[in-house]
Formats: sequence, structure tokens, C-alpha cells
Amino acid sequence: MTPRGAASSAANTSLWRHQDFRRYLTGQAASVTGSSITQMALPVLAVLHLDATTAQVAWLVFLGQLPPALLALHAGALADRHSKRRQMITGDLVSAAVLVTVPVAAALGALTLTQLMIVAVVQGAAGVLHDAAAISLLPSLVDRSLIQRSNSRVGALFAAAATAGSSLGAALTALLGPARALLGDVASYLISAVCTARIQTTEPARARPDNRRLRAEIGEGLRYVRSDDRLWTLTLVNATTSFALGLLNTLWALYLLRSLAMNATTFGVVLGIGALGAGAGALTAPALARRNGPGPMMLAALAITPLTQLPLLLASPGHVWQITIGAALFLQLACAGAAGTTQRSIRQIVTTAGMQARMQAVSTWLTSGARPMAALLAGALGTWIGVRPALTAGTLLLLVPLVVFARSPIRALGQMPDPPAAPPPPAPADQASALAVPSPAHTADLRHGRARGGGAS
Repeated sequence: MTPRGAASSAANTSLWRHQDFRRYLTGQAASVTGSSITQMALPVLAVLHLDATTAQVAWLVFLGQLPPALLALHAGALADRHSKRRQMITGDLVSAAVLVTVPVAAALGALTLTQLMIVAVVQGAAGVLHDAAAISLLPSLVDRSLIQRSNSRVGALFAAAATAGSSLGAALTALLGPARALLGDVASYLISAVCTARIQTTEPARARPDNRRLRAEIGEGLRYVRSDDRLWTLTLVNATTSFALGLLNTLWALYLLRSLAMNATTFGVVLGIGALGAGAGALTAPALARRNGPGPMMLAALAITPLTQLPLLLASPGHVWQITIGAALFLQLACAGAAGTTQRSIRQIVTTAGMQARMQAVSTWLTSGARPMAALLAGALGTWIGVRPALTAGTLLLLVPLVVFARSPIRALGQMPDPPAAPPPPAPADQASALAVPSPAHTADLRHGRARGGGAS
């Protein structure tokens, strides 16, 4: 464990003076900016230019979200086994290469929904390779005492980048058309790859032998997460939230653009307003967690989130409702930003260095696995009962993660946990036993009994 004096010194360190953290942040922020351009331009391209139906939009979303569901566990195991930076760069370059085919095909008059679906699959596969490594790289760049502050800065800057990306996407779509606007995302992947390549911090040594089967390491990660009630609860909350939001987000753009007659520019502005909320939530998360406790703060955020869907369900075309929807999205993403950076920090703090990528991969796997099913359900409900009733069903599903979290002792977590105790030195070769699943902060369970349990039953 980090000595108290060293931890205090680290806590007073300015993250903006941390050169590798700046490089990491710059590359990831560029990628978020580009992804926001695509998030803005792609629905416009599919719905308004290729006349995609509700079912086709659902299939496009489903195929884009299928690779993370299938590959997240493998990507996490690979990131714990090999260089995380190399994996991030590979994902960026593959994404840039496949995405550039869209504006090229559009310029030739050959773009189809089938091509968009193929691009979504390949880009999704490359993205999960990048993300599994990127999220788990952060704890090796900064001291454990700085993880919450780091995630807060990351979340805030990413929200600002998303706002800029949405606004830039709206501008590029208006000036160049939605297909050529995607070139902004292509450029962002290249910037991300360059920044990642310049990171100089040495990654933690990998102690496991190279001849271990990937399946065994995946199973090790699953057992690791399942054996810690904090990791397991937060993973279940992420997965159930993802399912509900997957249903809502599949139909959200279609509903705004078609049912509420929102134009592309206004759509981009609304996305940008929501991203500002995510930034506000991420920046205030450390202070809210210190004042109220991370558990009660996350519980309040989960309780507020379903209420933010009500303006969307009640809305009709018009500027007043557009402003109301933007304000509701701001609040929803503020809750998501505050709760998201806090739960991620908790998971990173209590996880040992050699399990970071696989721990994150388990969460990504369950979270991403929920999204394709939600997209298919959204398409079926939107076709059978209509888009607005389907959005109502998604809003009701947002109550499930609230119940999961409220029934767990982590709801009363009063302070951020300490990192796990340092592992004992290896035993001599003749006394070493077979490899076992490392305990996720076994000794920390005793130290955090009061913080985790509080007054909970």
C-alpha cells in the first residue's frame, strides 16, 4: 500500500503537470470529440438521407453494439497480457481505416445501409479493443490516491469534448453533409493514436506465464469480480442501466428527428447541452462524494434518472419542448457523470494492478451484452406498439438498477475505499502452490466494514 506521506504528497500533485496523463487525456478527448461527431452525423445520414425505417435503425444500433458483447472479455484478457498502449493504437488505426470508407462511398454515390452496418461491426470490434486497454491504463499512470480526481478530470474534459464534437458535428453536417462530416472522427482516431504512442510511463510487469490459455485468464477475471460484493453490485447496476438506456437510445434520435420534427442543427445542440451536464456531474462528483458519501450520492443519481425521461415522453414539436428536453438531458447526464466517475473510481481503487483490464472487461461485457438485446427489443416495440410507448417501457426499466443498488450495502458507503494491501512476496519455488484467483482486497473488506455497511442491514 502507498505510505500515508507519499499518498498525501501525491494527492497535492497537479494532474495538469503530469505529462503522460496530459497525453492520455488529449488522445482520449480527441477520440470523444470525433465519436460525438459520428453520434450526431450517423443518425442524420441513416434516417434523413438513406430513409432508414425503425427496424433498420434498430439493426444498425444492434450490429454496432454486438462486438463489445462478444469480444470484451477477450479484449480485457489481452490488455492484461500484452501492452495496453499497443492495443489502443491498433484499435484507433482500424477504426480510422474503416470509417473513412463511408465518405468515400458517399462521394461515389454507392453508400448503402448495408455498408453502414458493416462499418458499425468493424468499428465496434476495434473500439472494444481500444477501450479495454484505455480504461485499465489510467491506474498505472497516476497514484491510487489520485484516481478519483483523475476520473473526475477525465469525465469533465470528455463532456466538454462531447459538447464540442456535437456542435462541430452539427456544423460539419450543415456545411459538408453527414457523410463527409465523419472525416472529423477519422482525424480524431489518428490524433488519439499519436498521443498514445507518446506515453512513456512503463506499464506494470505481467507476472503470468505466456503459455496460459486466454480462456483461463477470462475465467479468472469473472471469478475475481463475482467474489467482491462491491465490484459485483456496481457491475450489475451498470448492466441493468445499460439495458434500459440501450432501449431508449436506440429510438431517441429517431423520435426527436422524425416524431418531434427536430432539425439536425437543433439535434446537435441538444446533444451538446446534455454533454455539458455530464461534465458538470463529473467535476462535482468528488465534492459530492466527500459531503454525502459515495453510496448515498450514487443512490440519489439513480433515483433522479428515470424522472429526467418524463419531458421526452410528454413532448410535442416546438421550441419550448426542445429547450425542456435539453434541460432534462443535462440533468440526466449530470447524474450519469457524477455516479459514473465515482463507481469507476471505486472499482479501480479496490482492484489489483494485474486485474484492472479484466475487471473492466467483465463490466463492459455485461453492459455491452445488454445493449444489442435492448436495441432489438426497441426495434420490436417501436414497430409493434409505437415509438413513444417503447420509450415509456425503457423509462420504467431505469427503476431496475435503482432497486439493485438500494438493496445492496454499498448504498451506505460513506467514503472512498482504500486500495488493497500489497501482495506478499512470492514463496520459494518448492513451496509455491498452484495459481489461485487473487482476492479483490480481502484485507480491505475488514478495514471498510463501517464505510461499506454504515447503518445498512
